[in-house]
Amino acid sequence: MSYLNLVADLIARARSAGADAADAVLVSGTSLSVSRRLGETEHLERSEGRDLGLRVFVGKRSAIVSSSALDPAGFADLAARAVAMAKVVPEDPYAGLAEEAHAEDAGPLDLDDPAEPEAESLIARAQAAEDAARAVPGVTNSEGGEAGFGRTEIVLVTSAGFAATYRRSSHSVSASVVAGSGTEMQRDYDYTSAVHLADLEDAAAIGHSAGERAVSRLNPTRPKTGKMPVVYDPRVSSSLLGHLTGAINGASVARGTTFLKDKLGQRIFPSGIDIVDDPRRHRGLRSRPFDGEGVPTSLHTLIEDGVLTTWLLDTRSARQLGLRTTGHAARGTSSPPSPSVTNLFMRPGALSPAELMADIREGIYITELIGMGVNGITGDYSRGAAGFMIRNGVLAEPVAEITIAGSLPEMFLHLLPANDLRFRRGTDAPTIRVEGLTIAGA
Repeated sequence: MSYLNLVADLIARARSAGADAADAVLVSGTSLSVSRRLGETEHLERSEGRDLGLRVFVGKRSAIVSSSALDPAGFADLAARAVAMAKVVPEDPYAGLAEEAHAEDAGPLDLDDPAEPEAESLIARAQAAEDAARAVPGVTNSEGGEAGFGRTEIVLVTSAGFAATYRRSSHSVSASVVAGSGTEMQRDYDYTSAVHLADLEDAAAIGHSAGERAVSRLNPTRPKTGKMPVVYDPRVSSSLLGHLTGAINGASVARGTTFLKDKLGQRIFPSGIDIVDDPRRHRGLRSRPFDGEGVPTSLHTLIEDGVLTTWLLDTRSARQLGLRTTGHAARGTSSPPSPSVTNLFMRPGALSPAELMADIREGIYITELIGMGVNGITGDYSRGAAGFMIRNGVLAEPVAEITIAGSLPEMFLHLLPANDLRFRRGTDAPTIRVEGLTIAGA
């Protein structure tokens, strides 16, 4: 029996058990991973798993049950248990399936690399990454090189007639090493991931980058406390987009627990800034043809010319706000849908990173952020950081054990992106300059 037919059978059992409506998601995955440290294979693991989640509705009441057993003989009991649970929970006036759910041709997303690598090839990639990192002068130890492959299949069926599936593959390589010795040691890393092996960055290049990053952080200082421009390396600039999406999440907007709750249709970034969520990107790390409720996905420009154009909505949050879902529902097998982005990015600006920093007499270039000191209700921002001083427009000595603080509404209004956008992580941004942050240092 195919997965689609299997899940459809579970939905039929739920209706027979008394559910007015139901949906079910099945996640099937295979993964192979390897880690090498100091020239030896430390870890080699292959795993396979399948999880099934059933959500039922009895009037305006709902419940979710999940199982790793896919035996149809147990579906009647699973469905009966879910319906019994739904009958005793409080009513939710916004509960229900998505009316907008329907199957649609998503075009050539090309999300599944048909080739599955052998363990030997992963070992070779992990070794190449670690060897290149350890070859960098100044690197004294290694936390290892890693390589992995995975393939996941998502199946979603609803009692309203939606039934569809898609598969996604992933390849990855990373390296993490230590430079220096004693109390002066510094660690850093680099990694690459892609849907198709052909798009994966070279393992040796990743290792070399990790080694250089670690060595460059040796002998850090702490700058004096004060206000100065801060430039975010692309590795951490995407975190600013994460703070934005948390603030425009429909669930937070409906509860009124976000500093942007009254800003829809208003300018919250400088003119010229566009932030886009593109679930249909060819070979995108988070691309998907439909969301967790079966709603077809589509590109959304969340910030257009600096203006906030939309909330991120699933069906429930959309109903709370009197709006329509934006197709941003994401879900697991044991939890209800909630709004989430896919391939999120900020469009690049016109200046190179060097030009972006050229007029900074004294500033901070951030390569690592620590902690999550962000207040989603007020927008207050405070995070531990490490990176480099900027002196007279160029990078200077490394800095560590500092805190950067500000207000996200002000930061959003006073940022400037460079032109070096690369799609590497699923949420991507170019180098970003933010004015007037407070640096707590020495």
